[in-house]
Amino acid sequence: MIAIGGYYGYSFYTFAKDIQQPNIVKDPDSGKKPNKEQIPLWGGKERVNILMMGVDARDRNEVPRSDSMLLVSIDPVGKTYDIFSILRDTYVDIPGYGESRINAALGHGGPSLAMETVSQFTGIPVNYYVITDFEGFKSLIDAVGGVDIDVEKNMYYRDPGDKGKYDINLKKGLQHLDGDKALQYARFRHDATSDYTRTERQRKLLTALADQLQSGMSVIQLPNILEKVSPYVQTNLTSMDMIKLAGLCLTLHKAEAEGYQLPQPNAFQEVNRGGSVLLPSIPDVQAFVREKLQHQSADPS
Repeated sequence: MIAIGGYYGYSFYTFAKDIQQPNIVKDPDSGKKPNKEQIPLWGGKERVNILMMGVDARDRNEVPRSDSMLLVSIDPVGKTYDIFSILRDTYVDIPGYGESRINAALGHGGPSLAMETVSQFTGIPVNYYVITDFEGFKSLIDAVGGVDIDVEKNMYYRDPGDKGKYDINLKKGLQHLDGDKALQYARFRHDATSDYTRTERQRKLLTALADQLQSGMSVIQLPNILEKVSPYVQTNLTSMDMIKLAGLCLTLHKAEAEGYQLPQPNAFQEVNRGGSVLLPSIPDVQAFVREKLQHQSADPS
């Protein structure tokens, strides 16, 4: 029993230590002590807001922009979570850099600036971040055994880079997707609605992954999962935060997950700023976020 406990403890400790390193994106503020007013400690009852960013880190000589941004808000009292997809062409003020697409914040100032920008956009504090790249996403899906997804239509795209490694070729219908196919599903945006439906698919895939983790993950699988994904994941979550959140996530109500797009329909204008961008109504966006979170935060007791 001691040997088994030590094995799992060491596996988790190594994983937690590895993914707290800036192995994907350098953070200028990584050496600073956290400001307790900006990064509130999770006491067990208030919401935990985590910014999840997917990056295309194929070119290691360039600082990547966040190809996808999802804000996950967990209510530990109501045992629910909400997912807000942020359209990457949303045109906002990036503190210290002026107005630009919101996905540029990561490249300008690392994860800290990305969290600050998203917090300013949504009006809620962003406590933590998690970054992964293509290979990390694929490894996570494979490590949990894949996910079941109803692919809405045939999807095909020829990626000009990497000799076809990231081409997209999916057939319509319910199917079990491995890591490679799941990444294709999450990345596809080459249709009339582009990033709008892509963010819907990403929320759908994230919910399916959460369901798979809740129903299929066992203690025996944990070290293997951690070992496979740690080279491709970066976060500011501490080891204790991860332990508490992992336990919390296993208790969340699957059927009550909600997903939304930001900026929501009718809360932005398409304008030209050296290219087509989405100019949001910040008050409308923040009111929408507050409304959705308040609606989900009723204490069942």
